[in-house]
Amino acid sequence: MSEKTLTRMDLSEAVFREVGLSRNDSAQLVESVLAHMSDALVKGEQVKISSFGTFSVRDKAARVGRNPKTGDEVPISPRRVLTFRPSHLMKDRVADGNKR
Repeated sequence: MSEKTLTRMDLSEAVFREVGLSRNDSAQLVESVLAHMSDALVKGEQVKISSFGTFSVRDKAARVGRNPKTGDEVPISPRRVLTFRPSHLMKDRVADGNKR
């Protein structure tokens, strides 16, 4: 399995090659899209990208956990977590990629 990580710079370079914007404009476009996505998630909105998946924020309630090393009970405070659900098309595409 590949150890490569897709970065913001990789995305802006792809926009530069595919769309033909300048490198600076491509980087600004990628930053703008990511900022809009982040802002929506902070507000508690879902971010749904067709044929890719849905990002959403879930509120998790407070609960009692257990330290696996000592067995002591530990309170876990309520928090918000980011979740991602891939679309069926993305799931199929990833699964097909494993067959190569």
